[in-house]
Amino acid sequence: MTTALMPKRSAVAACAAIACAAASPAFAQSTSPAQALLDQSWVFNLGGFFVQSDLKASLNGTSAKNPDIDFDETFGKADKSNRARADLLWRINPKHHVALMYFDNRNTRSKALDRQISWGDNVYDVGAVVTSETKFKIGALSYEYAFMREPSYEVAGSIGLHVTDMTLGLSGDAKVNGVPTSKATQSNSVTAPLPVLGLRGAWVVTPNVLLEAQGQVFKIKVNDIDGNWSDLQAKATWMFNKNFGLGLGYDRYYNRIDVEKPEYNGRVKMGYSGLQLFGVASF
Repeated sequence: MTTALMPKRSAVAACAAIACAAASPAFAQSTSPAQALLDQSWVFNLGGFFVQSDLKASLNGTSAKNPDIDFDETFGKADKSNRARADLLWRINPKHHVALMYFDNRNTRSKALDRQISWGDNVYDVGAVVTSETKFKIGALSYEYAFMREPSYEVAGSIGLHVTDMTLGLSGDAKVNGVPTSKATQSNSVTAPLPVLGLRGAWVVTPNVLLEAQGQVFKIKVNDIDGNWSDLQAKATWMFNKNFGLGLGYDRYYNRIDVEKPEYNGRVKMGYSGLQLFGVASF
Protein backbone atom coordinates (compact mmCIF):
# COMPACT_ATOMS: atom_id res chain seq x y z
CA MET A 1 0.00 0.00 0.00
CA THR A 2 2.85 2.33 0.78
CA THR A 3 4.31 1.72 -2.64
CA ALA A 4 0.98 2.54 -4.28
CA LEU A 5 0.73 5.89 -2.48
CA MET A 6 4.19 7.09 -3.53
CA PRO A 7 3.28 7.96 -7.14
CA LYS A 8 0.22 9.87 -5.93
CA ARG A 9 2.26 11.84 -3.40
CA SER A 10 4.88 12.57 -6.04
CA ALA A 11 2.21 13.79 -8.43
CA VAL A 12 0.71 16.11 -5.76
CA ALA A 13 4.18 17.49 -4.94
CA ALA A 14 4.92 18.06 -8.61
CA CYS A 15 1.59 19.89 -9.09
CA ALA A 16 2.29 22.05 -6.05
CA ALA A 17 5.73 22.94 -7.37
CA ILE A 18 4.31 23.84 -10.77
CA ALA A 19 1.60 25.97 -9.12
CA CYS A 20 4.17 27.85 -7.03
CA ALA A 21 6.35 28.44 -10.07
CA ALA A 22 3.37 29.76 -12.01
CA ALA A 23 2.30 31.97 -9.13
CA SER A 24 5.75 33.48 -8.52
CA PRO A 25 5.69 35.86 -11.52
CA ALA A 26 2.21 37.02 -10.51
CA PHE A 27 3.39 37.85 -7.00
CA ALA A 28 6.53 39.52 -8.40
CA GLN A 29 4.32 41.72 -10.56
CA SER A 30 1.65 42.38 -7.93
CA THR A 31 3.10 45.78 -7.03
CA SER A 32 1.05 48.40 -8.86
CA PRO A 33 2.66 51.23 -10.90
CA ALA A 34 1.65 53.78 -8.24
CA GLN A 35 3.10 51.64 -5.44
CA ALA A 36 6.31 51.23 -7.43
CA LEU A 37 6.65 55.02 -7.38
CA LEU A 38 7.05 54.73 -3.59
CA ASP A 39 9.78 52.11 -3.93
CA GLN A 40 11.94 53.29 -6.84
CA SER A 41 15.40 54.64 -5.94
CA TRP A 42 15.20 57.57 -8.38
CA VAL A 43 12.12 59.70 -9.08
CA PHE A 44 12.48 62.65 -11.46
CA ASN A 45 9.78 65.25 -12.25
CA LEU A 46 10.10 67.87 -14.99
CA GLY A 47 7.37 70.05 -16.38
CA GLY A 48 5.95 73.39 -17.42
CA PHE A 49 4.75 75.72 -14.71
CA PHE A 50 1.83 78.01 -15.58
CA VAL A 51 2.57 80.62 -12.95
CA GLN A 52 1.33 84.01 -11.83
CA SER A 53 3.73 85.96 -9.64
CA ASP A 54 3.39 88.76 -7.11
CA LEU A 55 6.39 90.99 -6.41
CA LYS A 56 6.99 93.93 -4.06
CA ALA A 57 10.54 95.15 -3.50
CA SER A 58 12.62 98.13 -2.43
CA LEU A 59 16.24 99.11 -2.98
CA ASN A 60 17.62 101.76 -0.66
CA GLY A 61 19.83 104.58 -1.89
CA THR A 62 23.12 105.68 -0.41
CA SER A 63 21.37 108.23 1.79
CA ALA A 64 17.69 107.29 1.64
CA LYS A 65 15.48 104.38 2.62
CA ASN A 66 13.11 103.91 -0.28
CA PRO A 67 9.54 102.57 -0.04
CA ASP A 68 8.44 99.28 -1.60
CA ILE A 69 7.51 99.20 -5.29
CA ASP A 70 4.55 97.00 -6.22
CA PHE A 71 5.86 95.70 -9.55
CA ASP A 72 2.48 94.31 -10.63
CA GLU A 73 0.67 97.56 -9.88
CA THR A 74 3.41 99.75 -11.37
CA PHE A 75 4.33 97.77 -14.50
CA GLY A 76 1.27 95.57 -15.00
CA LYS A 77 0.67 91.95 -14.12
CA ALA A 78 3.38 89.54 -15.16
CA ASP A 79 2.28 87.32 -18.01
CA LYS A 80 1.37 83.76 -17.17
CA SER A 81 4.27 82.32 -19.10
CA ASN A 82 5.47 78.77 -18.85
CA ARG A 83 8.22 78.23 -16.31
CA ALA A 84 10.29 75.10 -15.75
CA ARG A 85 10.46 73.30 -12.43
CA ALA A 86 12.49 70.16 -11.77
CA ASP A 87 12.30 67.85 -8.75
CA LEU A 88 14.54 64.88 -7.99
CA LEU A 89 14.11 62.34 -5.19
CA TRP A 90 16.84 59.82 -4.41
CA ARG A 91 15.85 57.03 -2.04
CA ILE A 92 19.15 55.87 -0.58
CA ASN A 93 17.07 53.23 1.15
CA PRO A 94 13.36 53.04 2.09
CA LYS A 95 13.80 55.37 5.10
CA HIS A 96 16.52 57.80 4.04
CA HIS A 97 16.11 60.12 1.02
CA VAL A 98 17.72 63.16 -0.63
CA ALA A 99 15.45 65.67 -2.43
CA LEU A 100 16.39 68.40 -4.92
CA MET A 101 14.22 71.19 -6.34
CA TYR A 102 14.96 73.91 -8.92
CA PHE A 103 12.67 76.64 -10.24
CA ASP A 104 13.50 79.55 -12.58
CA ASN A 105 11.20 82.59 -12.89
CA ARG A 106 12.10 85.53 -15.18
CA ASN A 107 10.08 88.49 -16.40
CA THR A 108 10.65 91.74 -18.30
CA ARG A 109 7.99 94.50 -18.45
CA SER A 110 7.94 98.09 -19.76
CA LYS A 111 5.47 100.86 -19.03
CA ALA A 112 5.09 104.65 -18.90
CA LEU A 113 4.88 105.45 -15.20
CA ASP A 114 1.77 107.02 -13.67
CA ARG A 115 3.60 107.67 -10.40
CA GLN A 116 7.12 108.56 -9.29
CA ILE A 117 9.24 105.69 -8.01
CA SER A 118 12.67 105.49 -6.40
CA TRP A 119 15.06 102.58 -6.90
CA GLY A 120 18.46 102.90 -5.28
CA ASP A 121 19.81 106.35 -6.16
CA ASN A 122 17.58 106.60 -9.24
CA VAL A 123 14.29 108.52 -9.27
CA TYR A 124 11.96 107.80 -12.21
CA ASP A 125 9.35 110.53 -12.78
CA VAL A 126 5.76 110.29 -13.97
CA GLY A 127 5.62 109.66 -17.73
CA ALA A 128 9.05 108.05 -17.99
CA VAL A 129 9.06 104.75 -19.89
CA VAL A 130 10.75 102.32 -17.53
CA THR A 131 11.66 98.68 -18.07
CA SER A 132 11.75 96.29 -15.14
CA GLU A 133 13.69 93.05 -15.25
CA THR A 134 13.29 90.42 -12.56
CA LYS A 135 15.11 87.10 -12.28
CA PHE A 136 14.57 84.52 -9.55
CA LYS A 137 16.35 81.21 -9.34
CA ILE A 138 15.17 79.04 -6.48
CA GLY A 139 16.82 75.81 -5.39
CA ALA A 140 16.48 73.50 -2.40
CA LEU A 141 18.48 70.53 -1.15
CA SER A 142 16.93 68.45 1.63
CA TYR A 143 17.44 65.27 3.58
CA GLU A 144 14.26 63.27 4.17
CA TYR A 145 13.46 60.62 6.77
CA ALA A 146 10.36 58.46 6.15
CA PHE A 147 9.06 57.92 9.68
CA MET A 148 5.85 56.29 8.39
CA ARG A 149 6.01 53.87 5.51
CA GLU A 150 3.74 51.14 4.12
CA PRO A 151 3.27 49.74 0.60
CA SER A 152 0.42 52.21 -0.02
CA TYR A 153 1.71 55.39 1.67
CA GLU A 154 4.78 57.26 2.86
CA VAL A 155 5.17 60.20 5.26
CA ALA A 156 8.58 61.89 5.54
CA GLY A 157 10.04 64.85 7.39
CA SER A 158 12.87 66.90 5.89
CA ILE A 159 15.59 69.37 6.78
CA GLY A 160 17.85 71.18 4.36
CA LEU A 161 18.90 74.39 2.65
CA HIS A 162 16.87 76.71 0.41
CA VAL A 163 18.64 79.27 -1.80
CA THR A 164 17.07 82.21 -3.63
CA ASP A 165 19.22 83.98 -6.22
CA MET A 166 17.58 87.31 -7.12
CA THR A 167 18.32 90.02 -9.67
CA LEU A 168 16.10 93.10 -9.81
CA GLY A 169 16.69 96.00 -12.16
CA LEU A 170 15.05 99.14 -13.56
CA SER A 171 16.08 101.02 -16.70
CA GLY A 172 14.82 104.33 -18.12
CA ASP A 173 15.23 108.11 -18.02
CA ALA A 174 15.82 109.10 -14.40
CA LYS A 175 17.42 111.51 -11.99
CA VAL A 176 20.53 109.90 -10.54
CA ASN A 177 21.46 111.69 -7.31
CA GLY A 178 19.49 114.65 -8.68
CA VAL A 179 21.19 114.67 -12.11
CA PRO A 180 18.92 113.94 -15.14
CA THR A 181 20.28 110.83 -16.88
CA SER A 182 19.10 109.15 -20.07
CA LYS A 183 18.47 105.41 -19.88
CA ALA A 184 19.76 105.11 -16.34
CA THR A 185 20.02 101.48 -15.25
CA GLN A 186 20.13 100.20 -11.69
CA SER A 187 20.39 96.42 -11.34
CA ASN A 188 21.28 94.57 -8.15
CA SER A 189 21.65 90.92 -7.24
CA VAL A 190 21.72 88.98 -4.01
CA THR A 191 21.88 85.32 -3.03
CA ALA A 192 20.00 84.42 0.14
CA PRO A 193 20.47 80.93 1.65
CA LEU A 194 17.88 79.92 4.25
CA PRO A 195 17.36 76.68 6.18
CA VAL A 196 14.28 74.61 5.43
CA LEU A 197 11.98 72.28 7.39
CA GLY A 198 9.36 70.23 5.59
CA LEU A 199 6.81 67.46 5.64
CA ARG A 200 5.75 65.31 2.68
CA GLY A 201 3.09 62.65 2.34
CA ALA A 202 2.25 60.32 -0.56
CA TRP A 203 -0.73 57.97 -0.87
CA VAL A 204 -1.66 55.35 -3.46
CA VAL A 205 -5.37 55.91 -4.18
CA THR A 206 -5.70 53.59 -7.20
CA PRO A 207 -3.24 51.14 -8.80
CA ASN A 208 -2.13 53.90 -11.19
CA VAL A 209 -2.67 57.12 -9.20
CA LEU A 210 -0.49 58.60 -6.46
CA LEU A 211 -1.50 61.71 -4.51
CA GLU A 212 1.16 63.85 -2.81
CA ALA A 213 1.12 66.86 -0.50
CA GLN A 214 4.16 68.78 0.71
CA GLY A 215 4.84 71.80 2.88
CA GLN A 216 8.15 73.55 3.58
CA VAL A 217 8.55 76.58 5.87
CA PHE A 218 11.22 78.48 7.75
CA LYS A 219 12.04 81.85 9.33
CA ILE A 220 15.48 83.09 10.30
CA LYS A 221 17.34 86.26 11.22
CA VAL A 222 21.11 86.05 11.01
CA ASN A 223 23.76 88.68 10.31
CA ASP A 224 22.54 90.80 7.38
CA ILE A 225 19.56 88.64 6.33
CA ASP A 226 16.10 88.50 7.92
CA GLY A 227 13.74 86.27 6.01
CA ASN A 228 10.97 83.72 5.95
CA TRP A 229 9.52 81.56 3.23
CA SER A 230 6.93 78.87 2.60
CA ASP A 231 6.25 76.44 -0.23
CA LEU A 232 3.00 74.43 -0.32
CA GLN A 233 2.39 71.87 -3.04
CA ALA A 234 -0.24 69.28 -3.93
CA LYS A 235 -0.12 67.00 -6.96
CA ALA A 236 -1.57 63.87 -8.52
CA THR A 237 0.46 61.49 -10.67
CA TRP A 238 -0.89 58.92 -13.14
CA MET A 239 1.65 56.15 -13.79
CA PHE A 240 1.32 54.40 -17.15
CA ASN A 241 3.70 51.73 -15.91
CA LYS A 242 6.30 51.40 -13.17
CA ASN A 243 8.72 53.78 -14.84
CA PHE A 244 6.79 56.57 -16.55
CA GLY A 245 3.80 58.77 -15.86
CA LEU A 246 2.21 62.22 -16.05
CA GLY A 247 1.14 64.53 -13.26
CA LEU A 248 -0.78 67.69 -12.47
CA GLY A 249 0.00 69.83 -9.44
CA TYR A 250 -0.58 73.18 -7.75
CA ASP A 251 2.14 75.15 -5.97
CA ARG A 252 1.99 78.25 -3.74
CA TYR A 253 5.30 79.87 -2.84
CA TYR A 254 6.03 82.98 -0.74
CA ASN A 255 9.35 84.54 0.19
CA ARG A 256 10.15 87.70 2.21
CA ILE A 257 13.74 88.78 2.70
CA ASP A 258 15.21 91.92 4.28
CA VAL A 259 18.84 92.33 3.23
CA GLU A 260 21.54 94.74 4.34
CA LYS A 261 24.45 93.98 2.04
CA PRO A 262 26.62 96.22 -0.15
CA GLU A 263 25.32 94.49 -3.30
CA TYR A 264 21.67 94.77 -2.18
CA ASN A 265 20.24 96.88 0.62
CA GLY A 266 16.47 96.60 0.76
CA ARG A 267 13.49 94.28 0.92
CA VAL A 268 11.96 91.69 -1.39
CA LYS A 269 8.51 90.12 -1.00
CA MET A 270 7.90 87.63 -3.78
CA GLY A 271 5.28 84.96 -4.31
CA TYR A 272 4.06 82.77 -7.12
CA SER A 273 1.26 80.29 -7.57
CA GLY A 274 0.00 78.17 -10.41
CA LEU A 275 -0.54 74.80 -12.02
CA GLN A 276 2.25 72.49 -13.08
CA LEU A 277 1.96 69.81 -15.75
CA PHE A 278 4.90 67.44 -15.49
CA GLY A 279 6.31 64.15 -16.64
CA VAL A 280 7.62 61.50 -14.24
CA ALA A 281 10.42 59.00 -14.69
CA SER A 282 11.36 56.54 -11.93
CA PHE A 283 13.85 53.71 -11.73
